[in-house]
Amino acid sequence: MTEAADRIFVNGEVHTLADPDSGGDAVREAVAVRDGEIVRTGRTHDVELLAGVDTDVVDLDGRVLLPGFVDAHTHLTTVGRYLVHADLSAADSPEAAVDLLAERAAEVETEESGGDAADDESDPATDEAETGDWVLGYGYDESTWDESRYLTRDDLDRVSTERPVAAFREDMHVAAVNGVALDRFADALDDAPDETVPTDADGEPTGVLLEAAIDPIYRAVEPGPAETRAVVEAALKHCAARGITGFHDMVRDSHAPRVYRDLDAAGKLTARVRINYWSDHLDAAREVGLATNAGGDRVETGAIKSYTDGSLGGRTARLSEPYADDPDETGQWVVDPAELRETVAAATEAGFQFTAHAIGDEAVSAVLDAYEEAAATDPGEARHRIEHVELADDDAIERLAETGVVASVQPNFLKWAGEGGLYEERLGPERTAETNRYRELLDAGVELAFGSDGMPMDPLFGVHHAVNAPAESQWLTVTEALRAYTSGAAYAGFDEDRLGTVEPGKRADLVALDASPWENADAVHEIDIALTVVDGEVVFDGR
Repeated sequence: MTEAADRIFVNGEVHTLADPDSGGDAVREAVAVRDGEIVRTGRTHDVELLAGVDTDVVDLDGRVLLPGFVDAHTHLTTVGRYLVHADLSAADSPEAAVDLLAERAAEVETEESGGDAADDESDPATDEAETGDWVLGYGYDESTWDESRYLTRDDLDRVSTERPVAAFREDMHVAAVNGVALDRFADALDDAPDETVPTDADGEPTGVLLEAAIDPIYRAVEPGPAETRAVVEAALKHCAARGITGFHDMVRDSHAPRVYRDLDAAGKLTARVRINYWSDHLDAAREVGLATNAGGDRVETGAIKSYTDGSLGGRTARLSEPYADDPDETGQWVVDPAELRETVAAATEAGFQFTAHAIGDEAVSAVLDAYEEAAATDPGEARHRIEHVELADDDAIERLAETGVVASVQPNFLKWAGEGGLYEERLGPERTAETNRYRELLDAGVELAFGSDGMPMDPLFGVHHAVNAPAESQWLTVTEALRAYTSGAAYAGFDEDRLGTVEPGKRADLVALDASPWENADAVHEIDIALTVVDGEVVFDGR
């Protein structure tokens, strides 16, 4: 006798998103789940045969059911900080950003005077690194403002001249601080490379910080254990509400790994986490015996992560030709190619997957050089990745396909690809059409994984931009874009055997949509999430 299912989903439009060569385009009506695993898909009548006395029957009422989304690149604590601190992504001008920071400053004053802080259960003895007197804002994007400029010290001095204020650009490669913060970190900023601390006509810091100059600020505002748990829990709720059942987190000097494991042990972790550790953690990870894929069902060790260049928004992405809006600038090496090659070799030898941030065409080529050199001495399946790949030339696309390196990309970045957008401002119209070449990457046979970088952390937003991309070289079908956010991202994390499709034997990580993205391709980002399911358990119900 066949054992009954724990939960069945019936009367839906189930898209398995499996490999087209094995019937992946077929549409089912129902799914049965037992012990967190998919055990049957098919017609509602057939799947209902697995319903027992205790089976929970979920009527999808015609909704679209897909594999749960896997975000292959995010910074979860930063996403959580948007929710806890000032969310500057809503600002449409420098003045609006200052107003949001001023509102946050008032909240900090209230918390210090015993308002909301009275409910805080953090332990001061173990939480010394909390953000304290800082006023923080995250996610501004000046490229969407009529007055397209970075925030400065003068702007943030209007928020406070008594406590430190910091505002982080959406890409986290540019920040602004006020005079209090400049004074507090004067010695550290004196040691930063000159090009990372812009000055005004009088030689005074403008308050704008780039790349390495931001590091002291990051360290100062990195939350302690209690605040980290608060921002992680806020971000996990955000994930569940957007159909995200797994994510690859880029972690550096953070309490997040401890929080993930604590939540997992308590049965409260509502998504699968793959932790990609920064390259300066390599020695520690190696010493404690970690390697890629170590861990359990919900928390795994992923790759070793490094930068190469910066960002297009900060004009620090490394280009072979100058920026259109700054003919004297071709970007910066955040990590020198020689150092990168050494780190890649060491990580590969230690059994780690490697992933490198590379945006400009010179940076992408430098990463491929490092990977090919490492493969010559260690030809095993490292499944290395490149994050972003925003400006890859024809040669790079061919090399990506030949080497099997995963292109871990962010389709939401296409929001900058329209006429008059950030890409056109930085690169000019011709190079703008050569950014984010998802169509050409996929056609060349490159392994394509979608993630968000937290800008925003919303898969349907990213799918929308890939499906409605302005250039033919960027455009994907709805099915291709969804696969990149499911099976493609699962592959990037060595999880293709258990995640990424709706098939018997896979984990029951699922998302139900209130409308069909195929029938609403011009407005995918407006579709609501109805249900998010992890291991067969409903973690979000928006019906």
